[in-house]
Amino acid sequence: MTVERGLRLMAGIVVTASAVLATVHSPYWLILMLIVGLNLLQSAFTNWCPAVWLLQKLGLKPCTAPTS
Repeated sequence: MTVERGLRLMAGIVVTASAVLATVHSPYWLILMLIVGLNLLQSAFTNWCPAVWLLQKLGLKPCTAPTS
């Protein structure tokens, strides 16, 4: 698994878990979803995300574009 796929997996799990927890437990769990969304938004502009750093430390390799 690459860092990019791991990041999408992590974001998807957190957003889904947040939505479920907000529905069955407390609407305050939506704050977690907001944090994830804002982090994804800022990483689109800055190309920096703490989760990428964590996934790299866990040994995931970045995706490389095929050479022609």
